[in-house]
Amino acid sequence: MKQKQPLPTNHVGCRFVCADEQENGAQRATAREFAKHGCSVGLIARDQQRLDEATVEMRELGVAAAAESADVADFAALDRAATRIEQELGPIDIWVNNAMATIFAPFDRITPEEFRRGTEVTYLGQVHGTMVALSRMRPRNQGTIINIGSALAYRAIPLQSVYCGAKFAVRGFTDSLRTELLHDGVNVHLTMVHLPAVNTPQFDWALNKMEKRPQPVPPIFQPEVPARAIVFAAFHHRREVWVGMPTVKTIIANRVAPGLLDRLLARVGYSGQLTGEPMPADAPGNLFAPVPGPYGAHGRFDARARRESWEFFTSRHRTALAGGAALAIAALLTRRGRSRSPT
Repeated sequence: MKQKQPLPTNHVGCRFVCADEQENGAQRATAREFAKHGCSVGLIARDQQRLDEATVEMRELGVAAAAESADVADFAALDRAATRIEQELGPIDIWVNNAMATIFAPFDRITPEEFRRGTEVTYLGQVHGTMVALSRMRPRNQGTIINIGSALAYRAIPLQSVYCGAKFAVRGFTDSLRTELLHDGVNVHLTMVHLPAVNTPQFDWALNKMEKRPQPVPPIFQPEVPARAIVFAAFHHRREVWVGMPTVKTIIANRVAPGLLDRLLARVGYSGQLTGEPMPADAPGNLFAPVPGPYGAHGRFDARARRESWEFFTSRHRTALAGGAALAIAALLTRRGRSRSPT
């Protein structure tokens, strides 16, 4: 199914906050997209210099903006940052949890401290952000919280056990909380946006213990693609949004033949995530501290990244998708049955 992604009209007065400790590129692109639609923008990340630069950019786009430095693994610091942003911009309407950390390494080469830190950022960072946002939205009985997932929240791959485990956990946490909000009749919408491979700077600064430089598993999309999907999710309430046909194919294929994918990924999962370039001995790593420098929304794969993808699936389309698959299987079985019937 292919659908042109409808974007919202101008939402002057809407206040959007993105909590992204790693300031990984998708945050900047998402902030731009919300600003283009008239939303005030609040940003939370670790690197103050890049936050200041992003704030200037948002104001140049004509919207109010505020930024606070905080580590999403530190709940108290995140809560204080949200309080300061609300004092400057007003009540938060939309909160996006986009914090992530990954480690490119086989499991047996990851230390307990590294695994804990990656999990605290990628999983607990989203839990903390949800707590902070919900504590403000629930008394007002309105708001939207978006947790950023991945195709890897459904289909894990080698060399990223930290990231995949955390994204699976975020999905389970989100589903559990959603049922509680429905039970309590709380008018706060909770959704997940599952992303494909995205061209962000994380592939330059993620902790990498392999001999080659890492890459997103192709096909690669520019960060503006998920940014548009996140804005769509903020104003068109869906349970989930799957961005890009590779995400759709990955999730569906894992449901149909997970064992086959296990064996396939065992053969090609390493090489698909690594380039032919040697890993520099002095390569930066941002797992425990931010990497300084003029990083923006894009990584180093501009020449290979797709700028457009109007293909995305939402929870509203899953019934049709499942029904179509069931009809196809039924038709196949009917044809086989007829071919085996005696003449």
